[in-house]
Formats: sequence, C-alpha cells, structure tokens
Amino acid sequence: MKVQAKAGRVKGRGLRRLHGISKAVFAGRVFSVYRHVALEPGGVRALREVIHHRGSAVILPRLPDGRILLIRQFRLAAGRFLWELPAGSLDPGETALQAARRELAEETGYRASSWRKLVEFYPSPGFLDEKMTIFLAQKVRPGAPSPESDERIRARFFRPAEAEAMIRSGQIRDGKTLVGLLYLRWFESGAGLTKEQQ
Repeated sequence: MKVQAKAGRVKGRGLRRLHGISKAVFAGRVFSVYRHVALEPGGVRALREVIHHRGSAVILPRLPDGRILLIRQFRLAAGRFLWELPAGSLDPGETALQAARRELAEETGYRASSWRKLVEFYPSPGFLDEKMTIFLAQKVRPGAPSPESDERIRARFFRPAEAEAMIRSGQIRDGKTLVGLLYLRWFESGAGLTKEQQ
C-alpha cells in the first residue's frame, strides 16, 4: 500500500482543529488508520495513531409492553457470541437516523414509525474517532430481514428485568448495548429529564 504524507489539517473529526503531518497507513472498507504528528491544545506535540470511521447508528427497539429487541451474533474480535442492540456503520452521505432505519430493517426485519435520539458517545476516543448515536425505536412492526451474506443473526425480545439480569451476570458485554440499556433506564427514571420534561 502506498503511504501518503501531508501537512496541514489533520484528517478526522476529532483532530479537525489541529495542524501537523498525517500518513495513511491503512485504508479498508469500513475504516482507515492514520499516523498523525499533531500540535494538541496546550502546545503538546504528539504522535497519535488514529482509526478513522464514518460513525455508527445503534437502535434500541421497544414494544409497547416494554420488551426490548436484542440480536445475537458471533464477533471474531471478541471470540464469542454476543447479545447486542442492532447497529451498523453509516454509509457515505447517510445520516445517523437514515442508517438506523436501514440497519434495523436489514438485521431484524423490523421497522419503526417512532424514533427518538437518546445519546451520542465515542466508544474509544484514545485511538478511534467513531461516534455512535443511539436511537429509541418504538411502534415497531415485523418484516423480513435482509442481512449481509456473512451475517448470521438471531433476534429476540427481552423484558427489561431480563436484560438487566443479563448485564449483572455478564451475558451482555457489548459496550454500545450497555450504554443504550443503562442510559434508557436512567433517563426514564427521571434522572435524565429536564424540568420541562418532568
């Protein structure tokens, strides 16, 4: 692979206001890796290797009775099957909500007519600029899934108490799923509401 060096603005949302030299060390279908020499706030000159990613949408589908849809699939990096919220990377030019609608339908077959953004977060900002956006999807209706050819996905609804027990027992280990489930519980307890929302 040809390595490119350039001076000026450092590529990536997280380093947008920094100046230095960047070298592309890997370019893949989903992400790229750059080595940056940058001047960080405070005048610190730093060498940083950063994974650049377009971002991901995460979906928390919920039925009127409160049950939550999780999917189970094998994750090679973790070396195990994981229970997760449906999620996927943004396609070029796609908004987070557009990606959420597409991924929910592709992975599970379900569609939703009510969407609310819950939270945005960076899963590992030490070396990754990916931003994840979690949406609460309600008024869901079933349909036929259309997963990618290499995806083997099992979908199942869980009662909130079941999901919480899975967190305590370590059955749910996926970071975005922990953030989504725990944030929803905190938000709906009233702790995350503004005075106007309460």
